[in-house]
Amino acid sequence: MVRVSGAWRLLRARSRRRVRSWSRVWRSSLQVRVITSTLAIGLVALTVVGAYVSARMADGLFNARLEQVLQESARSTQQAQATFDSSTATAGTDVQRLLRDVALAQRTGGSDRREVFLLRAPGQQGGSVTVSGATTNQDLLSLVSPELRLETAGGGQQWQSVAIPRDTGGVSPGVMVGQDVTVPVDGTYQLFFLYSLQSEQDRLDFLQRTLGLATVALVALLGSMTWLVTRQTVRPVRRAAEVAERLADGHLSERMPEKGEDEMATLARSFNEMADSLQDQIRRMEELSTLQRRFVSDVSHELRTPLTTIRMAGEVIHASREDFDPAAKRSAELLQTQLDRFEDLLADLLEISRFDAGAAVLDAEGRDVCDVVIQAVDHAAPLAERRGTWLHVVVPEDRCVADIDPRRVERILRNLLVNAVEHAEGSTVEVTVGADAHAVAVTVRDRGVGMTPDEAAHVFDRFWRADPARARTTGGTGLGLAISLEDAHLHGGWLEAWGRPGRGASFRLTLPRRAGIRLTASPLPLQPAESPITGSLRIVARPHNDPAALPDMGSDHLDTAPSDDERQEVR
Repeated sequence: MVRVSGAWRLLRARSRRRVRSWSRVWRSSLQVRVITSTLAIGLVALTVVGAYVSARMADGLFNARLEQVLQESARSTQQAQATFDSSTATAGTDVQRLLRDVALAQRTGGSDRREVFLLRAPGQQGGSVTVSGATTNQDLLSLVSPELRLETAGGGQQWQSVAIPRDTGGVSPGVMVGQDVTVPVDGTYQLFFLYSLQSEQDRLDFLQRTLGLATVALVALLGSMTWLVTRQTVRPVRRAAEVAERLADGHLSERMPEKGEDEMATLARSFNEMADSLQDQIRRMEELSTLQRRFVSDVSHELRTPLTTIRMAGEVIHASREDFDPAAKRSAELLQTQLDRFEDLLADLLEISRFDAGAAVLDAEGRDVCDVVIQAVDHAAPLAERRGTWLHVVVPEDRCVADIDPRRVERILRNLLVNAVEHAEGSTVEVTVGADAHAVAVTVRDRGVGMTPDEAAHVFDRFWRADPARARTTGGTGLGLAISLEDAHLHGGWLEAWGRPGRGASFRLTLPRRAGIRLTASPLPLQPAESPITGSLRIVARPHNDPAALPDMGSDHLDTAPSDDERQEVR
């Protein structure tokens, strides 16, 4: 029983594999679908036509043979009646001999050999003599059915289809025809003729075999024609798809072969012209992009020297601002602030130019991501204090070690924290760290103004702002999130955004633990849950100016209601 069950499972598995393989071929090949559909439709149509033609031929052969049989049996019955009428037999033996002679004489009459049965009509008691009738084949007497005898007794010629048993087994189609005759001295008899239709059946079988062979030949011809036509049509399309894939992979010199002057040749020429145009446009765009990157890099480098001079002069002016009148003092302070922002903008432009040029280098090392998160939070704590925002950090008990570039990851987190604090409008901002066997994730969640899904799709664009009229309190350059996205991609990770108007926003950074790991999922959800955080995670809270207040990383601590002394927090 176990062997049978195992063999059945193996057979089912093989059947499923064959079905899946055929399904893949069906979905991936237009030629297979066209040929299969054409053959199926053609086979159904030919089967229907063949069945109709076969039925018509069978009916025609049977009706023609039946008409011939009825005419022959009618003539034979008249001849038998004439023999009876001219007979002078009066004794029983003479009448019996007469019946046998008539039966034997009529057996060989007509177009084919037949069996003859002379039987007393139902209800006849006989005349002055009594005879038992006559048959040419006693074994087939049972084919004369009672129903046919009753119908024949009603008058006129009657017939019935019968199955004639063969000596070698099986049956042959036949027709039994009967009619009343009057025998002198002995009354009314019924004369039956049994005709075999085997020759007509053989002819019909031959015609059906010929029709079947013709159907197979037509299906094969139809399949071959369809294959040839679809191949001539699909092959250039398949070639165009291959060339398009090569173009998409960057092989811009790939072209389709141009042969002939038909529609496919026109398609090839049009495709090649399109490819030439795309190649020319891409080349010009690459040249323009190279010039733009070189311009940004050159301008950024060239501006550093005058910026250093202006910085030195600005610091001298800023140091002496107390000796100025109020207007000049305010100008000195604004000058210092804008110089800081200008210097940050130059640094960001240089970093973006390195990413565009493919010159960015990842200095990866094994670090605990929780430590990097705490450093970034410490950097953002003063800004959070000025904005009245609480910072909460949720970290797991275990260490979250990954191969990362600490400088770049800290820069990502600083940008996310500054962005969250700026838009939190005084609400709590939460940082959550999570990890699994393949990845480490950090989410930054605020409950401020939020953003729409369309804004979330553009939040990492360069110099993009959801609300251009909104004032920047931190003097950002508009490149922070774009640089953060490039840093995440450099690690082989993800940086994603989620937001809803009035419900805040959430940013999730997901990094692989080891180089070469391809991320398929993140340990933390992007869309935050509204329920409180529970389980083995903890919320670490401390004043930003008290580093010693951070609890030990190995202890469990959940602080959801800070005291009055902890109004300034690092999350």
